[in-house]
Amino acid sequence: MLRTRLTERLKLEHPVISAPMGFASGGKLAAAVSAAGGLGLIGGGYGNEEWLREQFTAAGNQRFGCGFITWSLQKQPHLLDLALDHAPGAMFLSFGDPAPFAERVKRAGVPLICQVQTVKDARRAIDVGAEIIVAQGSEAGGHGEKRATFALVPEIADLIAAQAPDTLLCAAGGVADGRGLASALVLGADGVVIGTRFWASAEALVHPNLHQAAVSAGGDDTLRGRTIDIVRGLDFWPARYNLRTMRSETTDRWHGKDEKLKAVAEYEVKRYADAAASGDTRIVSPIVGEAIGLIHDIRPAGKILEDIVREAETILKRKAPGWVAG
Repeated sequence: MLRTRLTERLKLEHPVISAPMGFASGGKLAAAVSAAGGLGLIGGGYGNEEWLREQFTAAGNQRFGCGFITWSLQKQPHLLDLALDHAPGAMFLSFGDPAPFAERVKRAGVPLICQVQTVKDARRAIDVGAEIIVAQGSEAGGHGEKRATFALVPEIADLIAAQAPDTLLCAAGGVADGRGLASALVLGADGVVIGTRFWASAEALVHPNLHQAAVSAGGDDTLRGRTIDIVRGLDFWPARYNLRTMRSETTDRWHGKDEKLKAVAEYEVKRYADAAASGDTRIVSPIVGEAIGLIHDIRPAGKILEDIVREAETILKRKAPGWVAG
């Protein structure tokens, strides 16, 4: 088995956390990942309280954590208390300053996870007392920045070793199989946060048409930009972050033409919403990362986790046997 500081700290069987993907990572997915020995997170996203309550119920008695977009949570801070009332296995904050919420999380005795995209943000996470830092590379699906995982992870690992050696580190962005997990551990991480591979799972709240379109795509079929945020009516993200999705007719038509798109946004937002509801993959861009090129099927999350860990163990036994216990 792969024993790391993450498995010890969070009492996990495997050093794997599922990403809190907004509206895709519901209670059923989180519960499945946790039942398989990782930690599943529910994606609090933009703060839909009714949806959150439904997903907390869907997770049943299984342990789970919860994630929030920090600047969005500031608009509805009571949602943090709602999540903490469920004794989550961890609280995951990203895309903004975690300071306004860090102390409340720590007072509740819940491990605080802060996802960062730069070394500067990692320093801030250390300052506010994050127990776990997630270094997210630009390969990731959804929102992020410019740094790539392969260089960002060891740089932050060095920072942690020098300034906060008790802080744990996870890698995110481009991790979708055992090769990614093994690589992350060798780069200095204590575990991984996986999004796209669990997005492509049976339990994820994703339209079947989007699943089928994604598993036949490759990493070259993704791009970063602001187009899909605009057509989803979410053009209020801080300028430093953009969104990785698959290409579609929408991105082909509007990528790099943000101002022109905003001029017709009312029509395009309705068009995109209708397409999303019907699963029209010509118009809708699945929110996935470059690792989609490594994914060719939709399987139960527990099976996915089992296969990732087994592959990583095999690789590390062969290449770095000291990593694998008994």
